[in-house]
Amino acid sequence: MINQQKYSDLSLPNAADKLLLHSCCAPCSGSLIERLSLAKINFTIFFYNPNIHPQREYEIRKFENMRFAQKMNIPFIDADYDRDTWFARVKGLSMEPERGQRCSVCFDMRFERTALYAHENNFKVFASSLGIARCKDLDQVMASGQKAAQRYPQLTYWANNWRKNGGVERMCEITQCENFYRQEYCGCAYSLRDANHWRIKQGREAIKNTKHSHFSSRHSK
Repeated sequence: MINQQKYSDLSLPNAADKLLLHSCCAPCSGSLIERLSLAKINFTIFFYNPNIHPQREYEIRKFENMRFAQKMNIPFIDADYDRDTWFARVKGLSMEPERGQRCSVCFDMRFERTALYAHENNFKVFASSLGIARCKDLDQVMASGQKAAQRYPQLTYWANNWRKNGGVERMCEITQCENFYRQEYCGCAYSLRDANHWRIKQGREAIKNTKHSHFSSRHSK
């Protein structure tokens, strides 16, 4: 557990009284959930990630996130898995690289839905665990969040850099301590394709049906 005093002064922008936290997965959101809890911030987790493919992988990641939310006694909103809409949004971008235009469109879709829920449920601030992992372009993530917030008056995207103050290190510690399922690709069908292409070039076995060693037997029942 990190030092509680270190995060006691963490506070929401604009004197807001609650936060909607978009979570992409348990490993990325673990340190955020811990920090917000230590700071006694009232927040709700919003799981909206229609990019994750296939659906089995989606359910695994959602389950792990729900499990940790329940342990920490944090409300968890399970949003729709509208993957057909996601594929329609990224049509024509299948060959974009990681951090390319497809990722921006993906972030936009997820944050637009998060912002809508925030607006409809009286949240004045939302944030996301997207961007804490160094494989993501933090500026790209923040730009999408801020653009989504601009759709509604008095809604703010909290562009906090969660990597700082040991955030990345704590993310890894919590993932190991909680025995989280650790995904081996970003999430979408195209990242799975590219990850497998890289693995084969390296002489490694391709990811098959997302059944790999980090997924413990208790989840497959």
